[in-house]
Amino acid sequence: MDKKTTSKNKRKIDMQWVTHSIVVMVADVLVVLFSFFAALWLRFDMHFDNIPGDYFATYLRIIPIWCLITLVVFFAFKLYHSIWTYVSIDEAFTMVKAYAVLVLCYVLSKFILKIDMPRSFYFFGVFIAFFLHMFVRFSYRLLRYITNRYVKINEYKSGEVENVMIVGGGSAGSVLIRDLNNDSHQNQRPVCIIDDNPTKIGRELYGVPIVGTRDDIVAKAAEFNIGSIVLAIPAASPKDRKAILDICKETGAKVRILPGVYQLASGEVSVSRLKDVELTDLLGRDPIEIDNNEVFKMLKGKTILVTGGGGSIGSELCRQIAEHQPKQLIIFDIYENNAYDIQQELVRKYQGGLDLVTLIGSVRNTHRIGSVMKKYKPDIVFHAAAHKHVPLMEDSPNEAIKNNVMGTYKTAQAAAEAGVKTFVLISTDKAVNPTNLMGASKRICEMIIQMMNRRTPNTNFVAVRFGNVLGSNGSVIPLFKKQIADGGPVTVTHKDIIRYFMTIPEAVSLVLQASQYARGGEIFVLDMGDPVRIDDMARNLIKLSGFTPDVDIKVEYTGLRPGEKLYEEKLMDEEGMQTTENKLIFIGKPIEMDDEWFEKKIAVLDIDSQEDDENIKKYVQEIVPTYKPGSMS
Repeated sequence: MDKKTTSKNKRKIDMQWVTHSIVVMVADVLVVLFSFFAALWLRFDMHFDNIPGDYFATYLRIIPIWCLITLVVFFAFKLYHSIWTYVSIDEAFTMVKAYAVLVLCYVLSKFILKIDMPRSFYFFGVFIAFFLHMFVRFSYRLLRYITNRYVKINEYKSGEVENVMIVGGGSAGSVLIRDLNNDSHQNQRPVCIIDDNPTKIGRELYGVPIVGTRDDIVAKAAEFNIGSIVLAIPAASPKDRKAILDICKETGAKVRILPGVYQLASGEVSVSRLKDVELTDLLGRDPIEIDNNEVFKMLKGKTILVTGGGGSIGSELCRQIAEHQPKQLIIFDIYENNAYDIQQELVRKYQGGLDLVTLIGSVRNTHRIGSVMKKYKPDIVFHAAAHKHVPLMEDSPNEAIKNNVMGTYKTAQAAAEAGVKTFVLISTDKAVNPTNLMGASKRICEMIIQMMNRRTPNTNFVAVRFGNVLGSNGSVIPLFKKQIADGGPVTVTHKDIIRYFMTIPEAVSLVLQASQYARGGEIFVLDMGDPVRIDDMARNLIKLSGFTPDVDIKVEYTGLRPGEKLYEEKLMDEEGMQTTENKLIFIGKPIEMDDEWFEKKIAVLDIDSQEDDENIKKYVQEIVPTYKPGSMS
């Protein structure tokens, strides 16, 4: 939108505000005129002829002054600045304060102008005027409410309105009920409330009955023909939220949720703020937290480079690093669109308060990554650049080797030559006893890190290994949601396949915490909680979207893809397990190997990958004996 159009729209909005304010001001003047005349009329037995002439003359003399005083006081208290649609109890309190000042002004004017009127004139006049002024301000909202109710009743009779169940009869629930009732654009009507407080059952909230506890959700959903359920308990613990959502998904209704308690505190509770239920809401555990003070000490004042900084993990690393006051943050990525997106996000957020450098380049380019390291001399490098899609890498194994293995080797060498203090490789649980080329390539990356750590005592080389992250690029959740939106089918590779899951911010926060423990050579393993069955995830998402699996939306089993496991492992048998101060981070001990033999194999692998050798998987298997291509374990 150009400046001319913006300016025109602003003038239009300003004129609307002026028009509305003038209407209210005229109404306020009429209220003062009427109220004090009515007070005189009431005082003299409701007969105009009984009003003494001198009293009426005094009324005519003082009423213009009192109208002016009223307008000035109301303007001072910003009673002409409110939006009629949202007039609330706050305006009522403001009106009370304004009237306290008005009464004082009326009393002062009585003595200054030597007004002699009956005492009932002042009492009844102020009393009537106060309630009429309140009515003027609430009349628009009242009229709008009545109109909306009439519209919704007609829509309900015609079957156009969806019945809504509100779970939670507290503050958030009450705000949502008001919002649903007052908004004529919402084709939804709250018809019942669920609350676990037994003392509330049988009572009403804004005319909506509280009909039972969470145990009654399924029965009441059927009884009230519920089409949509809203979970309005922002302060609920993750465990309680999961328990309630597990019940809700059996109703066949679409489920939405109020994201967090902060929205209640900030007054942002509304229908527009509701979101569809995510699988993160069903994890049933508290969010993983880290020792921010320790991470802050590690990152503050440091120059930090993130390779693959535009990816799902890399961009979140950049976000969290930026919050800890680094001296300089360098985003390095070959994909310019991804790099641009995170760059602009951080620029908007920090408004020049962050020294941010965004560079385009490939970790496969020895000269490029070397020159970047030498020029910026980062203290810490987070190496997140990698090809990670298992099926794609099975079909393009040479690219996986060139990007993952050689990219890591070249980046690690450049870091060592530039005197980097800490180098952190982002690895995966697929590197453990790999059955696919992507996992095997990451296992070689871990071996590179441990070799480089032995050869470069001035740099701590470590790896952090974790499983799937919810919502990352290529993860199953976005795919399932898209398939549901398209009407199905939802595809699952195998009914029994399970995976460990964590949110992107959780995984990244643990990566930062783990890097704080780095002493060199460690492979840090993140505790991902209990594994989740992918089939259950798909079916739960279908149910929470208001559909029935295999009825409304079909679930199809496509078979394990090449190199895909039924389950992932966290550690190889020989790595063992060592605990850290953070009970969610463990350390796998380095595995002994011949560094000279390994380096020669890397050199051969580099040549083979460049030549697009079809036997690349066999060469990888020589380096990673635990790699079993095509295993379906």
